[in-house]
Amino acid sequence: MSSFLESRELREKYKEVREYVKIGSIFLTRYEKARITGARALQLSYGAPILIEKPRDMIDPIKIALLELRAGILPLTIRREFPSGEFQDIPISKLILKKD
Repeated sequence: MSSFLESRELREKYKEVREYVKIGSIFLTRYEKARITGARALQLSYGAPILIEKPRDMIDPIKIALLELRAGILPLTIRREFPSGEFQDIPISKLILKKD
């Protein structure tokens, strides 16, 4: 019974995201994920504050950036464009991150 409720909640979430996202997929693409992770890792390596509680022994900025992305707290926006020049700016908190 719980799987039915979970799938119902997912369908409602997908519908809500689809209403907001007009260009492209409702999911964060692997290319967008790589770009965000790389940019955030570069910021961390230059001394930017870490936005999450990280494990004590973790020092790799790429792994920390992935943890921040999965937590959904990065204040970044993705611009998706059509060839015609039309675009939409989408906060990454609105997009659905696929489980790896």
